[in-house]
Amino acid sequence: MSSKRKPVDLSLVQHELVGIFDTHCHYDEHDFNADRDEVLKNIFGGSTVAYLVHAGCDITSSKAGITLAESYPNYYCTVGIHPTYISRRETLPDDYIEILRQLAQHPKVKAVGEIGLDYARDPDKTLQKRVFCEQLVLAQELDLPVVIHCREAYGDLLEILRKYPVRGECHCFSGSAETAAELVKIGFYIAFGGALTWDKAEKPKRAIKAVPLDRLLFETDAPYLAPEPFRNSRCQSELIGYVAKTASELLGVGPQRLVDITRENAKRLFGIE
Repeated sequence: MSSKRKPVDLSLVQHELVGIFDTHCHYDEHDFNADRDEVLKNIFGGSTVAYLVHAGCDITSSKAGITLAESYPNYYCTVGIHPTYISRRETLPDDYIEILRQLAQHPKVKAVGEIGLDYARDPDKTLQKRVFCEQLVLAQELDLPVVIHCREAYGDLLEILRKYPVRGECHCFSGSAETAAELVKIGFYIAFGGALTWDKAEKPKRAIKAVPLDRLLFETDAPYLAPEPFRNSRCQSELIGYVAKTASELLGVGPQRLVDITRENAKRLFGIE
């Protein structure tokens, strides 16, 4: 299926922030097929974006992330099975944990993810929980952080994470302020992206105020979830500046300061010097 997301004219981007760390993106997606190399060369050719982490969703995208990461010094990646990709694009191999284990040996792999629970899109809770828990065990074994995807399943998420203690990031956070605070208590960082800037996104606007600055992360989920004023366009890492500006208004901390804080938080979480 062809994408309807149009690339953003970067000449219209109005911020001068530097040193952004995009903790969650998908530059292997077909939205970038026509100009992927150009996009990434521009990202790493300037000062706006310093680092990014490519999130694996299945075996194919995990391998693609490693291949792309080999081409750019500050491009890192994760390997894992997304809850709605368990059988979406490929059949989950019986030995998928061993495949992920081997992929995770690559030095550019910094986490197990994106993994988790999504009850909005896939009602098979039993299968989701099994695959999620198996990958949490792998993260414990490898001593790697996890990148969590969660939609409409935060109660089960917290219950499982208390049984399988790990460190990590809850990406594209859509839960309550109370849930954010609980995740922070058990060692998690909370990531916010373009949805924070949307006019009616009251829930993330409340939640970000419950997150200590030393547990805050920024992301895009590129090519998805572009911020205002580019909503429904193809998102890419430079647009995190708009997330930082909205967060600045909510938290009373300067946007460049927030970019600097979230960059150091991400480097600490992912073990990047």
